[in-house]
Amino acid sequence: MVGRASAVLSARAGVGIALLAVLLVYYWTHRYWWDASTWWQVAWIALVLIPAVLALVLIALPLRDARGLLPVGASFVLLAVVFTVAGLATPANFARLAATALLGWWFLGYFEEVSWVVLVACIIPWVDAYSVWRGPTKEIVNHHEHVFDVLSFAFPVPGENNAANLGVPDLLFFSLFLAAAARFGLRVYWTWLCLVAALGGTIALTVWLNLNGLPALPGIAIGFLVPNADLLYRQLRATRKPRSDPAGV
Repeated sequence: MVGRASAVLSARAGVGIALLAVLLVYYWTHRYWWDASTWWQVAWIALVLIPAVLALVLIALPLRDARGLLPVGASFVLLAVVFTVAGLATPANFARLAATALLGWWFLGYFEEVSWVVLVACIIPWVDAYSVWRGPTKEIVNHHEHVFDVLSFAFPVPGENNAANLGVPDLLFFSLFLAAAARFGLRVYWTWLCLVAALGGTIALTVWLNLNGLPALPGIAIGFLVPNADLLYRQLRATRKPRSDPAGV
């Protein structure tokens, strides 16, 4: 069993490295690719690029219980800062992805019950919506665009220098919810699929409504809650049942 587990982990690592290499090639050459219509670009980002990038988080998911998540995650934050200052946009991008995944998994360690995750999933959409429409995110996007670029992950548009951006809190909660699905015995792959679909749908809706941006965390929360609704209900109901007194009192 140990040898088989090692082989599986090695295979996952190989797939992850190969996928990362392909993504790096795209990120470094995307401006030379085809220049398609707006909706073809949306389809490419939502159906190909976002799933490919976030598949890296799924592949690395077995590391969610590793030791040293906080210091390693902090190291990637520092690395992202160094790459950003040096003008290395693509390495900075993927350093942010690694940092948010590791810090999201570390943060999950403080959630003792699945009910805590559900509570967070019910609260953060409202906080994010306020931030995007009336709060600090709106101020940053409208008046400090360079700051948002530093605090987000870019999904480059083929044939152009433009990109769709996802904020680092969105990436952090994506990783947290995905790891929560694994930790609490939920549907991991369906959760990943719904989370990715929610992000793609948010981008499509943003373009359709011709807006500067929409909050992504509502979709991420729904992407976690919907595919696991029945399992979450059972677990929450089980925790509410009073324990029988062994003394019969």
